[in-house]
Amino acid sequence: MNKADIINKVHEVLGTTKADAERAVDSVFDGITEAMKDGTQVSIAGFGIFEAKMRAAREARNPRTGEKVQVPAMRTPKFRAAKALKDAVK
Repeated sequence: MNKADIINKVHEVLGTTKADAERAVDSVFDGITEAMKDGTQVSIAGFGIFEAKMRAAREARNPRTGEKVQVPAMRTPKFRAAKALKDAVK
């Protein structure tokens, strides 16, 4: 399932135009993204938790040359599935 499939599903359920459904889906994704940028955890009951975690700086190796490269510390997105979602997927 991709973003277009999600938009079609919202369009079917709401019975609005596809443009309205696309704006609704984009609004949800933008809200989650903005919250994670601010360092806020986004919790959706029965689905899971989206959050940004810090990844420590580390030394990596370029696979082509074997040269060591410093990778800076950065925030990365993480998702933890809720128990209800895990049980539904089983």
